Amino acid sequence: MLNLRWVWHAETREIFDSIDPELWAQTRHDPVRLLAEVAPQRLAELAADRKFTRRVELAVAELSDYLTEDRWYQEYAAGNADAPKSIGYFSPEFGVTEVLPQYSGGLGILAGDHLKAASDLGVPIIGVGLLYRHGYFEQSLNNSGWQQERYPLLDPNSLPLRLLHDHADQDKPVVIELPLDGRTLYAQVWVAQVGRVPLLMLDSDIEFNSGTDRDVTDRLYGGGSDHRLAQEILLGVGGVRAIREFCRVTGTPLPEVFHTNEGHAGFLGLERIREYMTGVDGRPALDFDAALEEARAGTVFTTHTPVPAGIDRFDRELIRRYFAHYEPLPVDRVLALGAEDYQDGDPTKFNMAVMGFRLAQRANGVSELHGEVSREMFHGLWKLFDTAEVPITSITNGVHHETWVHPALLEVLESARGNGDTILDGYDWAGLERVDRATIWTMKRRMRIDLVEMARERLTASAVTRGLPSDWTADVLDPDIVTFGFARRVPSYKRLTLMLRDPERLKRLLTDPERPIQIVIAGKSHPDDEGGKRLIQQMVQFADQEDVRHRIVFLPDYDIAMARPLYPGCDVWMNNPLRPYEACGTSGMKAALNGAANLSIRDGWWDEWYDPAFGWAIPSAEGVEDPNQRDDLEARALYEIIENEIVERFYDTDSHGLPQRWIQAMIETVAGLGPKVLASRMVRDYVQKLYTPATASSRRVSATPTSAEELAAWKRRVRELWPQVSVDHVESLGGETVEVGATIDVSALVRLGELRPEEIEVQMVAGRVGPDDELLDIQSYPFPAGVDQPDGVRRYQGTVSTHRAGSIGYTVRVVPHHPDLASDAELGLAALPKISEP
Repeated sequence: MLNLRWVWHAETREIFDSIDPELWAQTRHDPVRLLAEVAPQRLAELAADRKFTRRVELAVAELSDYLTEDRWYQEYAAGNADAPKSIGYFSPEFGVTEVLPQYSGGLGILAGDHLKAASDLGVPIIGVGLLYRHGYFEQSLNNSGWQQERYPLLDPNSLPLRLLHDHADQDKPVVIELPLDGRTLYAQVWVAQVGRVPLLMLDSDIEFNSGTDRDVTDRLYGGGSDHRLAQEILLGVGGVRAIREFCRVTGTPLPEVFHTNEGHAGFLGLERIREYMTGVDGRPALDFDAALEEARAGTVFTTHTPVPAGIDRFDRELIRRYFAHYEPLPVDRVLALGAEDYQDGDPTKFNMAVMGFRLAQRANGVSELHGEVSREMFHGLWKLFDTAEVPITSITNGVHHETWVHPALLEVLESARGNGDTILDGYDWAGLERVDRATIWTMKRRMRIDLVEMARERLTASAVTRGLPSDWTADVLDPDIVTFGFARRVPSYKRLTLMLRDPERLKRLLTDPERPIQIVIAGKSHPDDEGGKRLIQQMVQFADQEDVRHRIVFLPDYDIAMARPLYPGCDVWMNNPLRPYEACGTSGMKAALNGAANLSIRDGWWDEWYDPAFGWAIPSAEGVEDPNQRDDLEARALYEIIENEIVERFYDTDSHGLPQRWIQAMIETVAGLGPKVLASRMVRDYVQKLYTPATASSRRVSATPTSAEELAAWKRRVRELWPQVSVDHVESLGGETVEVGATIDVSALVRLGELRPEEIEVQMVAGRVGPDDELLDIQSYPFPAGVDQPDGVRRYQGTVSTHRAGSIGYTVRVVPHHPDLASDAELGLAALPKISEP
């Protein structure tokens, strides 16, 4: 019960359901409440039921095997000496289960799926977050459709959590403390066991704190700047201290890698620097620069926002005030880490994302397109390099299949353990090919029925809350009509109301007598976002109209419990953000795993994995500057796809009433997207592409007591001497014209000043010539070792073959070189010719 694996383990959930199905539903699938409220005589009856007790014994044994047996990571680590022994994963929110409402939207759900997949794979992660006593908020609607917020108080003792206690005194909870604006903030640590992964959740609502400080962890994303800053200091600084206490108490290895999931947790890097400066784990104390290298080497930073407004920024003086109490951290150096010291930056602001990039040697966006957008957004931090060379990679998000795929479909896909072309993590994603088409369609209809029943129940409750008649809600929606889903947070760029641009046209689609559509909509707006609330109200008031209310519904209080039947019950999942403002958009992944087609702007993950076999791409009118005209054009395309393609295909049935083309698309969607959109694929990518290289770097930097100091001293020296480096002359040895397929022979005279040849790398940079004579799609090619020439210069000469069509341009540059640098751009330094050669 206290191990949250029951959240995604169907057999265990079935056991809880069999105890008292009605109470299981009433408690919203909360086993703690279920067992607290079930009648004692029912428990006595079950205890005497040999069949039931045997099921429980088998579940306990299976859980024990799950928690102890070797899994993918143990095999991976056995063959990879750089695999980390432990990883700290920090996030401001975690969406593991509706029973633990500590999430607001996609970021939290992603974090929860990350932990679940890590558990399934055996990856040794320790999650770190905050325990918000009021969660995010519960959403309802008033009579006019305006969003109302309610913040119920959560009692941690009634949740599937346990307090972390000191092993020397089991009656004494572990309490961490940290400076907070001249006073001391205290927090206890709750542990949610997510399968094999412990999730540490810090809670400031304890007697040691004053009233104000007890409220630091009151609610997710609430309060003003001081409140948010206090939360983020507790998450980052307190989180590192909580991990240390947890590892001390449990004997767990300390993390070798610290993963910052979005900038909110970025202060963890400052705490690690502070630890190294004070001498940690018996090691000698380091100066700031050396401590920074120690911390950076083992830190991974994931950015999730493609919009500057989504980044936390604080007044620099507020940061100065709070971090004046974190000796021996030099406050000016702290401020420099978050400084917007680039073109168009605000010198009065401290930017959490900027600090995240400067404190992490490795960083990533959450889809290929988001990686491109992030490199453009933060190009100012590496302005001497081409945008494509900005050291921000991408790992596309994924979703946890055992959480989000309908149990009946999972049962059909289940296969023998082992991985192959189609089999991954115990499921054959091409398995629907072997299933009778009528069986597939009957299963999908059952999913629609589940959605319809859930929607009617929630809509009835909402009507009562709003003071509206509810007699009509029993007949809304129809399990035999093509069903569209649209559910997500409601900021303006996600365009909840795009489908309402031509309300009469939408009404005709909804009420067509022969081929109607129906739409289920859900979403929350941030309590302070008045614009988002107006969008919700506009949608609700449209859905309230008597002539369409049986075909389009807005369901308040979108959460995991609602999402679980929503994704499988939809035939089409809609997503129409302003491109490219959707970082990933994992809701469409969840729908696709359940055989739904995506109808989406090519943004986020859909941009990289779109295929006509899996759905439809809404054309994006990005070149149109007038936002109203752009919305009109994209809405018109949305309507046309629905009218001319989706409706036609769904209702095109054979003599047995089966839409053969639609069913084939379901089969191809699950088979084609299944292995790609899994959270297990995502976590494997993090392990192999970021966690393992970060561990290798961290171990190198800490290999000797002076390794970090030597690297820091080298960087200082290079920065000081870099003004002496120059490219004095570049010439082509093969003439002026370069044709595709030919070779470029280049010679360059380079002045190194006091730097040694092994401390730099001379590169030829080649690419297509753009309209403004800039180089596009560039690639760099290192020159062989140079030869000393008179007058303190060295000659470098090299040959590169060209393979691209179009005009080819090139130049020569010098960059710092060291085996402990993760990229050429890490120091942001490059020397170029004063005038680039043609």
